[in-house]
Amino acid sequence: MGKSLVPPPEGGDHIEPVDLKRALEERYLAYALSTIMHRALPDVRDGLKPVHRRIMHAMRLLRLNPDQAFAKCARIVGEVMGKFHPHGDQSIYDALVRLAQDFSVRYPLVDGQGNFGNIDGDNAAAMRYTEARMTEVATELLSGITEDAVDFRATYNEEDEEPVVLPGAFPNLLANGSSGIAVGMATSIPPHNAAELCKAALYLIDKPEASVEDLMTRVPQEDPDENMVRGPDFPTGGVIVDSFESILEAYKTGRGSFRVRAKYNEPEDLGRGTWQIVVTEIPYGVQKSRLIEKIAELLLARKLPLLEDIRDESAEDIRIVLVPKSRSVDPGLLMESLFKLTELETRFPLNMNVLSRGKVPNVLSLRDALWEWLEHRKEVLVRRSRHRLAEIERRLEILGGYLVAYLNIDEVIRIIREKDEPKAVMMARWELTDLQAEAILNLRLRQLRKLEEIEIRKEFDALSAEKDSIEALLASDEKQWKTIRWEVEKLRDRFGSHTPLGKRRTQFADAPTHDLSEIHQAMIEKEPVTVVVSEKGWLRALKGHLADFSTLTFKEGDALKLAFHAQTTDKILVFTTGGKFYTIGADRLPGGRGHGEPIRIIVDMDNDQAIVTAFAHQPGRRLLLASQGGYGFLVPEDEVVANTRKGKQVMNVKMPDEAKRCIQAHGDQVAIVGENRKMLVFPLAEIPEMARGKGVRLQRYKDGGVSDIKVFTLEQGLSWQDTADRTFTRSAAELTEWTSERASAGRVVPKGFPRSGRFT
Repeated sequence: MGKSLVPPPEGGDHIEPVDLKRALEERYLAYALSTIMHRALPDVRDGLKPVHRRIMHAMRLLRLNPDQAFAKCARIVGEVMGKFHPHGDQSIYDALVRLAQDFSVRYPLVDGQGNFGNIDGDNAAAMRYTEARMTEVATELLSGITEDAVDFRATYNEEDEEPVVLPGAFPNLLANGSSGIAVGMATSIPPHNAAELCKAALYLIDKPEASVEDLMTRVPQEDPDENMVRGPDFPTGGVIVDSFESILEAYKTGRGSFRVRAKYNEPEDLGRGTWQIVVTEIPYGVQKSRLIEKIAELLLARKLPLLEDIRDESAEDIRIVLVPKSRSVDPGLLMESLFKLTELETRFPLNMNVLSRGKVPNVLSLRDALWEWLEHRKEVLVRRSRHRLAEIERRLEILGGYLVAYLNIDEVIRIIREKDEPKAVMMARWELTDLQAEAILNLRLRQLRKLEEIEIRKEFDALSAEKDSIEALLASDEKQWKTIRWEVEKLRDRFGSHTPLGKRRTQFADAPTHDLSEIHQAMIEKEPVTVVVSEKGWLRALKGHLADFSTLTFKEGDALKLAFHAQTTDKILVFTTGGKFYTIGADRLPGGRGHGEPIRIIVDMDNDQAIVTAFAHQPGRRLLLASQGGYGFLVPEDEVVANTRKGKQVMNVKMPDEAKRCIQAHGDQVAIVGENRKMLVFPLAEIPEMARGKGVRLQRYKDGGVSDIKVFTLEQGLSWQDTADRTFTRSAAELTEWTSERASAGRVVPKGFPRSGRFT
């Protein structure tokens, strides 16, 4: 009977106070431990989680060996759920399906028949339609399970027994990988090549003190069978573009990530200069249909200007066709833009968090994971040997009794015929054990022939020799490791690079080096725009190159400061009175509808600063910066490009001084005009080139500051325009009066110079 909910008749509320904090801690800890130990983390010894282990065990009990017939998956799931795994049938079937998918598991443990899903993300058929049996790899994992190789424990209802861990003759943890999310921890282990793991394990047996670096291959060997661990080997192939050093560091610490790219062929020539690229392998864990859908969405959003079209021509093999916008497109840049924006490039995390020795969650290095697997193999070897030894000793005891019976056959028959308790009489007469006497009594009459005695003596001698061999093995640590080495060598040969299953699929390469700005431009549709900057610092980009700026409208109290033509792929450089440069992508500027946005929304510009000028960036140019107080210097334009919203401080100015001018430095002479209407001309070479600073004095003033500055070529003379748009030019000879050394005061401007004090 269950506990009654009716209060007892003697009265009293019988309430037991419980500390809520302590109760929650106890219950949550129990839940966390259950999740970690029995659901999310794999065992380092066989690389399996409980659900996978139970599936393997149930399939063995159903005798679904590789050479046997298939059985319905519904029957397997029912067996697992009813006897071993008290959870939903769908979760068990999902785990079973994954073990059969050759694009999910590097070395499938289940041989599936029927629809088990595909790389497009389609689900498997219902379990009543599909059939399954074990693969050769699964039989390796189970090898020796009936020979007391591992411990068994009671199932959830204590009606049956299940293995605590499988014998694991196959390095399943690293070969097939694992992933899972527990409470407060997670695991993520990529698949690896089994032959490479075996090669590393053999090296570790010979040199137990070997480091992680010793177990890895830096430069691939010509013979693939000679390679040790090079990195992950994903079932879907792909290319890893990380350096050896970063891969080594990940394996040393057990934490890191791998940059995996799709594999594509050299451009296919379609004639007349046209071509296309074909992707043949995609990164592990990426659904092909979702990948193509995402690329198509980016195409519609005009985020991939170098790509014209994408087609899926896949059958059994993957074939994704990429059609470029034009024949002049650089294939490398096209692929780099796709790698940047799509899942053609992914990062696979490495977090080798496993149940060390089946008990303690721990992050292991590559060496530690392999060593614990080898130690498990040694323990299995010892247990199987002891089990076999016990069987031999039992058989030898029985054979010893048989020999006594054959030597005294007539007496044995007489005792059996005449005595009421023949067993006790025989035991007393020939000092037989209970087992021997029982075996003699169970002898069949047909076995009482002379030839049988000879066979028994042969078997006795053979078993005695085997017993001596096993006892020698159990007594020698060296012989045990030698036996394990022989087993691992057989496994290495079985899954070598010469086999279809063992051949390495994932390759390694260095990532192509392209200029980041080129890749950025490749992801932007190139269109002409007109960038408009208002007096109050509002920015916008109108489509096309406008010829007439008089039609532009602004907020009340605002007006046009400057406007210029650019492309959407350009970087717009903005110079402020605080001496800072800000970089804004032309494609990020608000469109022509409305009045745009204030620059302070786009970048982190101080409120007390204003825009001096803005222009489209052209690499390789030099700029001349000048402050209100008459200081200035030259700076390469490439040095002023800022990568963050905070901008880049280039000109150092302190209040009340501020940055006043930023012009292109094309020419060999500098003409500077002060607010006092004095002009000075001097060689550009007298101004130093700097990446940052206050600069040098350009012109000396008693009062006021710079009005305008210009760089020109002396041979062509100095030109300016007046308010009537008339152009005045002074030759080199005519400028002699104003030519002097830098930092001089200069002389009053020539006749005809504009009242505004500006050259334009």
